[in-house]
Amino acid sequence: MAPERESGRAERTPAGATASSRPRARLDQPRAPRRRLLPEYDPEAFGRLSERIARFLGTGRFIVWMTIVIIVWVLWNIFAPGDLRFDHYPFIFLTLMLSLQASYAAPLILLAQNRQDDRDRVNLEQDRKENERSIADTEYLTREIAALRIRLGEVATRDWIRSELQDMVKELEGRGNGHREHAVFPAERSRGRDVDDR
Repeated sequence: MAPERESGRAERTPAGATASSRPRARLDQPRAPRRRLLPEYDPEAFGRLSERIARFLGTGRFIVWMTIVIIVWVLWNIFAPGDLRFDHYPFIFLTLMLSLQASYAAPLILLAQNRQDDRDRVNLEQDRKENERSIADTEYLTREIAALRIRLGEVATRDWIRSELQDMVKELEGRGNGHREHAVFPAERSRGRDVDDR
Protein backbone atom coordinates (compact mmCIF):
# COMPACT_ATOMS: atom_id res chain seq x y z
CA MET A 1 0.00 0.00 0.00
CA ALA A 2 2.87 2.38 0.74
CA PRO A 3 4.49 2.00 -2.72
CA GLU A 4 1.21 3.03 -4.33
CA ARG A 5 1.12 6.23 -2.29
CA GLU A 6 4.69 7.11 -3.25
CA SER A 7 4.01 6.52 -6.93
CA GLY A 8 0.88 8.65 -6.66
CA ARG A 9 2.92 11.49 -5.20
CA ALA A 10 5.57 11.29 -7.88
CA GLU A 11 3.06 11.50 -10.69
CA ARG A 12 1.21 14.43 -9.19
CA THR A 13 1.93 17.85 -10.63
CA PRO A 14 0.90 21.18 -9.18
CA ALA A 15 -2.35 22.50 -10.45
CA GLY A 16 -3.00 26.03 -11.58
CA ALA A 17 -1.88 28.48 -14.21
CA THR A 18 1.85 28.12 -13.44
CA ALA A 19 1.88 24.33 -13.47
CA SER A 20 4.53 22.73 -15.65
CA SER A 21 5.02 19.20 -16.86
CA ARG A 22 8.67 18.90 -15.77
CA PRO A 23 9.47 17.27 -12.42
CA ARG A 24 10.30 19.50 -9.49
CA ALA A 25 13.93 19.68 -8.37
CA ARG A 26 14.59 18.37 -4.89
CA LEU A 27 16.63 20.75 -2.82
CA ASP A 28 17.48 18.21 -0.13
CA GLN A 29 19.44 15.97 -2.52
CA PRO A 30 22.51 16.76 -4.60
CA ARG A 31 22.13 16.99 -8.35
CA ALA A 32 23.19 14.10 -10.49
CA PRO A 33 26.49 14.83 -12.22
CA ARG A 34 26.22 15.94 -15.83
CA ARG A 35 27.85 14.03 -18.58
CA ARG A 36 30.77 15.88 -20.08
CA LEU A 37 31.97 15.71 -23.63
CA LEU A 38 35.57 16.57 -22.77
CA PRO A 39 37.70 14.09 -20.83
CA GLU A 40 38.10 14.88 -17.14
CA TYR A 41 41.48 15.10 -15.40
CA ASP A 42 42.73 15.83 -11.93
CA PRO A 43 44.22 19.34 -11.99
CA GLU A 44 46.43 18.60 -8.98
CA ALA A 45 47.93 15.49 -10.59
CA PHE A 46 48.46 17.39 -13.84
CA GLY A 47 50.06 20.27 -11.94
CA ARG A 48 52.42 17.91 -10.07
CA LEU A 49 53.40 16.28 -13.39
CA SER A 50 54.04 19.67 -14.96
CA GLU A 51 56.25 20.66 -12.00
CA ARG A 52 58.28 17.46 -12.35
CA ILE A 53 58.76 18.07 -16.05
CA ALA A 54 59.66 21.72 -15.47
CA ARG A 55 62.19 20.71 -12.81
CA PHE A 56 63.74 18.19 -15.20
CA LEU A 57 63.85 20.75 -18.04
CA GLY A 58 65.73 23.14 -15.78
CA THR A 59 68.56 20.73 -14.97
CA GLY A 60 71.94 20.21 -16.56
CA ARG A 61 71.04 16.55 -17.10
CA PHE A 62 68.32 17.55 -19.58
CA ILE A 63 70.72 19.78 -21.50
CA VAL A 64 73.32 16.99 -21.66
CA TRP A 65 70.79 14.40 -22.87
CA MET A 66 69.31 16.86 -25.38
CA THR A 67 72.77 17.63 -26.75
CA ILE A 68 73.62 13.91 -27.02
CA VAL A 69 70.35 13.16 -28.85
CA ILE A 70 70.87 16.03 -31.31
CA ILE A 71 74.50 15.03 -31.99
CA VAL A 72 73.55 11.38 -32.52
CA TRP A 73 70.62 12.45 -34.72
CA VAL A 74 72.80 14.66 -36.93
CA LEU A 75 75.69 12.17 -37.13
CA TRP A 76 73.34 9.31 -37.96
CA ASN A 77 71.66 11.27 -40.74
CA ILE A 78 75.00 12.35 -42.20
CA PHE A 79 77.14 9.17 -41.98
CA ALA A 80 74.59 6.35 -42.03
CA PRO A 81 73.92 4.50 -45.29
CA GLY A 82 71.43 6.30 -47.53
CA ASP A 83 68.55 3.84 -47.05
CA LEU A 84 68.85 4.06 -43.19
CA ARG A 85 68.73 7.87 -43.04
CA PHE A 86 65.34 9.21 -41.95
CA ASP A 87 66.07 12.99 -41.91
CA HIS A 88 68.27 14.39 -44.66
CA TYR A 89 70.50 17.46 -44.54
CA PRO A 90 68.21 20.36 -43.71
CA PHE A 91 67.07 18.17 -40.77
CA ILE A 92 63.46 19.27 -41.06
CA PHE A 93 62.22 16.43 -38.83
CA LEU A 94 64.74 17.40 -36.11
CA THR A 95 63.54 21.02 -36.32
CA LEU A 96 59.95 19.82 -36.04
CA MET A 97 60.76 17.68 -32.98
CA LEU A 98 62.60 20.55 -31.26
CA SER A 99 59.72 22.93 -32.00
CA LEU A 100 57.24 20.40 -30.63
CA GLN A 101 59.32 19.95 -27.49
CA ALA A 102 59.58 23.74 -27.02
CA SER A 103 55.85 24.25 -27.61
CA TYR A 104 55.05 21.81 -24.80
CA ALA A 105 57.88 22.89 -22.50
CA ALA A 106 56.89 26.57 -22.36
CA PRO A 107 53.30 26.05 -21.12
CA LEU A 108 54.42 23.37 -18.66
CA ILE A 109 57.03 25.72 -17.24
CA LEU A 110 54.43 28.52 -17.00
CA LEU A 111 52.00 26.18 -15.25
CA ALA A 112 54.67 25.15 -12.76
CA GLN A 113 55.54 28.81 -12.17
CA ASN A 114 51.87 29.66 -11.58
CA ARG A 115 51.58 26.87 -9.02
CA GLN A 116 54.75 28.08 -7.31
CA ASP A 117 53.40 31.64 -7.31
CA ASP A 118 50.19 30.41 -5.67
CA ARG A 119 52.20 28.58 -2.99
CA ASP A 120 54.39 31.65 -2.45
CA ARG A 121 51.29 33.83 -2.13
CA VAL A 122 49.80 31.52 0.50
CA ASN A 123 53.13 31.37 2.39
CA LEU A 124 53.46 35.16 2.20
CA GLU A 125 49.94 35.59 3.57
CA GLN A 126 50.68 33.19 6.42
CA ASP A 127 53.97 34.98 7.17
CA ARG A 128 52.19 38.33 7.14
CA LYS A 129 49.55 37.09 9.60
CA GLU A 130 52.23 35.58 11.82
CA ASN A 131 54.18 38.86 11.76
CA GLU A 132 51.03 40.78 12.70
CA ARG A 133 50.44 38.41 15.61
CA SER A 134 54.04 38.72 16.80
CA ILE A 135 53.89 42.53 16.51
CA ALA A 136 50.65 42.56 18.51
CA ASP A 137 52.21 40.27 21.13
CA THR A 138 55.30 42.47 21.31
CA GLU A 139 53.22 45.61 21.73
CA TYR A 140 51.17 43.93 24.45
CA LEU A 141 54.31 42.83 26.31
CA THR A 142 55.78 46.32 25.94
CA ARG A 143 52.68 47.87 27.47
CA GLU A 144 52.72 45.32 30.30
CA ILE A 145 56.41 46.00 31.05
CA ALA A 146 55.76 49.75 31.04
CA ALA A 147 52.85 49.27 33.45
CA LEU A 148 55.06 47.13 35.70
CA ARG A 149 57.76 49.78 35.69
CA ILE A 150 55.24 52.42 36.68
CA ARG A 151 53.95 50.21 39.48
CA LEU A 152 57.47 49.30 40.61
CA GLY A 153 58.34 52.99 40.80
CA GLU A 154 55.82 53.25 43.63
CA VAL A 155 56.97 50.05 45.39
CA ALA A 156 59.99 49.94 47.66
CA THR A 157 62.65 47.73 46.15
CA ARG A 158 65.18 45.70 48.08
CA ASP A 159 68.06 47.98 47.06
CA TRP A 160 66.14 51.09 48.09
CA ILE A 161 65.26 49.58 51.48
CA ARG A 162 68.88 48.49 51.98
CA SER A 163 70.19 51.97 51.18
CA GLU A 164 67.62 53.55 53.52
CA LEU A 165 68.59 51.17 56.33
CA GLN A 166 72.29 51.90 55.79
CA ASP A 167 71.57 55.62 55.96
CA MET A 168 69.63 55.15 59.17
CA VAL A 169 72.42 53.03 60.69
CA LYS A 170 74.98 55.72 59.81
CA GLU A 171 72.74 58.37 61.27
CA LEU A 172 72.27 56.37 64.47
CA GLU A 173 76.01 55.73 64.71
CA GLY A 174 76.61 59.44 64.21
CA ARG A 175 74.15 60.28 66.97
CA GLY A 176 75.68 57.65 69.23
CA ASN A 177 79.20 59.08 68.72
CA GLY A 178 77.98 62.60 69.45
CA HIS A 179 76.32 61.56 72.72
CA ARG A 180 79.44 59.75 73.84
CA GLU A 181 81.56 62.83 73.37
CA HIS A 182 79.23 65.15 75.32
CA ALA A 183 77.90 62.77 77.93
CA VAL A 184 80.14 61.63 80.74
CA PHE A 185 79.36 58.22 82.00
CA PRO A 186 80.72 56.98 85.34
CA ALA A 187 82.44 54.04 83.70
CA GLU A 188 84.32 56.33 81.34
CA ARG A 189 85.37 58.62 84.27
CA SER A 190 86.74 55.75 86.27
CA ARG A 191 88.73 54.56 83.26
CA GLY A 192 90.12 58.01 82.74
CA ARG A 193 91.11 58.33 86.40
CA ASP A 194 92.76 54.96 86.28
CA VAL A 195 94.79 56.01 83.29
CA ASP A 196 95.76 59.31 84.96
CA ASP A 197 96.69 57.59 88.16
CA ARG A 198 99.08 55.32 86.41
